[in-house]
Amino acid sequence: MRTTRTCQAPTGVTGRMPHAPMPAEYAPHRPEQTLLYRCVEAQLPAFLARHRERPIPNFAQQELRAFLRCGVPAFGFLRLRCDACKLERLVPFSCKRRGFCPSCGGRRMADTSAHLLDRVWPRVPIRQWVLTLPYALRYRCAYDASLTSQVLRAFLRSLFAELRRRAHREHAVRAQQCGSITFVQRFGSAMNLNLHFHTLALDGAYLYEPHPERPPEFVALAPPTSEDVARVLAGTARRLRRLLEARLEDADEDALARDQPLLARLAHASVRSRIATGPEAGQRWLRLGDRVEPGEAQESGRPGDRAIARHYEMSLHAEVAVPAGDRRRLERLCRYVARPPIARDRLAEVPDGSGRLALRLKSRWRDGTTHVLIEPADLIDRLVPLIPPPRTHQARYHGILAPGASLRSRVVPGHAPDTARTGEPPGEPRAPSAQSEPSALEASMLPRSKAHRMRWADLLMRVFAVDALRCPRCGATLRLLAAIENPAVARAILACTELPARAPPEPMPPAELDVQPEPAEAFEFDQSSPYED
Repeated sequence: MRTTRTCQAPTGVTGRMPHAPMPAEYAPHRPEQTLLYRCVEAQLPAFLARHRERPIPNFAQQELRAFLRCGVPAFGFLRLRCDACKLERLVPFSCKRRGFCPSCGGRRMADTSAHLLDRVWPRVPIRQWVLTLPYALRYRCAYDASLTSQVLRAFLRSLFAELRRRAHREHAVRAQQCGSITFVQRFGSAMNLNLHFHTLALDGAYLYEPHPERPPEFVALAPPTSEDVARVLAGTARRLRRLLEARLEDADEDALARDQPLLARLAHASVRSRIATGPEAGQRWLRLGDRVEPGEAQESGRPGDRAIARHYEMSLHAEVAVPAGDRRRLERLCRYVARPPIARDRLAEVPDGSGRLALRLKSRWRDGTTHVLIEPADLIDRLVPLIPPPRTHQARYHGILAPGASLRSRVVPGHAPDTARTGEPPGEPRAPSAQSEPSALEASMLPRSKAHRMRWADLLMRVFAVDALRCPRCGATLRLLAAIENPAVARAILACTELPARAPPEPMPPAELDVQPEPAEAFEFDQSSPYED
């Protein structure tokens, strides 16, 4: 039996589109050879041993252990075969977690963006609104789903009210239907806990039409001015003030610090970008880059920041917009807001022999910082706060795009024609030519019929233009032969191939490791405000 090397779900940490330069052939992925995998595998046993008295919650432990099994053939795989030349390919199972795994997060990113483009977004202008919260509110919302929903609802009420007001001012119409999709991101570019909202909202509003056969008409709006954005942020701040005052009367003390002291400590330190445990606990993270003076940082700002507003410790950005016909750019924007917290290509080992890791920031900070240094022993401390608690939705649908909206079926793709006052022709759907069969790339870009998720091979074709089911020897299509879920059977098959049959060792129980646990007094939670300094 001949086999090729295996690969799991696409890494997907970049937003490349099919028109960009792509690899000519399918490239396998070996997660155990990545720097992030090696560091987690080396540091997880010691982390669990240090905190054996008061461990992290089970959902965080399961996320860390599942990451070490993601893409490893010894834990199971799919077996594909070419009927023409009998070549076989093994595709390992992924962990399918939604924490920090770059592979599974990249697959979810690509699938979510494809779903939104094919089934949800109407062909109207879309604008991104990014709301950042005060430090204290980020910590409270990180593990309080009800508070997160209330904060988001306060923001959307202010945003929708402003869109309706501008529609009445610009078009003299009474618009009633707005719509948005919000992605709740827990992370910043420095692997810090930074819960904020990326809201993709319709850049306009629908006019309510009671006629059952007539779709609602959409009125597009001009780009918002700085006064418009400031009005939305001020309205959000007023609503949040009333919300927090009402919750303060019935609020319990910090329940997270009482029930999960270690998790609260890690989250609190991550919000403030400080070391959580060890002899240097409380100190700031080490940074690299060309530092600039505060005055120079202010002068180096972009001159066109007119769609940005700040109110105390909150900020609202509304500069990014996508026109109605640019579906490629809209898909890239959806990938950006749905991206995983860690990109493998931004994490590297410092070449000074210290073993420290350097995380390259997505963009340089205003003070000149370009990299954040991470001690190997502190890596798990920074990964745990990025793991969302179970049963918390990371994508929220509101307005006319909500699942229960009465007019949703009349505006989403495939149900109603375009009737938007956008000032430009609507985009044409991607469809194969009538004289020829669609190619694999064209077929992957066509809207899906009933499947909830796209196949892994279709996502690879759509994002990277790589046909993973094409036999590299004869060009035929590989066929699914079997799903090997028993680890013993999987290792027996791997023993006959060139792939390693040994699974990575599981983290040892804390009792078997001779590691001094963290002292109890180190778990005292700092109740001071995280934004004092």
